[in-house]
Amino acid sequence: MRRTVTPTPRRSWIGPVVLAGIGYALIGITFPQPAAHLQAWRLAAWAVSGLAYGGHILYERMRLRHAPLPAAVHVALAVALGAFLLAVRANIHSLSIESTPAQRQLLLLSLGIWPVIAALPAFVVALGVSAALGRVIRRR
Repeated sequence: MRRTVTPTPRRSWIGPVVLAGIGYALIGITFPQPAAHLQAWRLAAWAVSGLAYGGHILYERMRLRHAPLPAAVHVALAVALGAFLLAVRANIHSLSIESTPAQRQLLLLSLGIWPVIAALPAFVVALGVSAALGRVIRRR
C-alpha cells in the first residue's frame, strides 16, 4: 500500500512583516501623544518596540522555521515599513503646521532615508540573534 504524504502548508512571512511594521508605526505615533512625562513615554515606546522586535525574531525562527538570513531580512523589512509609515506621518503632519519648502523637501527625503537607517541595524542585530537562537535550538 502506497502512502501519500500531504505537504504541510507553508506559512507566509508577509503578514507578520506588515503587522509588525504597522505596529512599529502605531507605537511611534501614539506613545508620544501625552505631553506630560514625554521622556517616560518615549522609553516605554522603545520597550514595547523592542518586545515586538524580539517577538518577531522568535516567530520567524520558531514558528516559521526560517534560517537566520531570511528571518533577519523579514524582521528588517518590518522595521523599514514602520519607519516608512512614520515618515509618511511626519510628511502629513508637516502640511498642518508652518513649515518652509526646504523643510518639506527634507521630509520628502525621509521617506527613503528613515527606512534604510532603521532597517540596516535591525538586520544586523536580527541576524546575530537569529544565529545565536539557532545554536540554542540545536543544543536541545
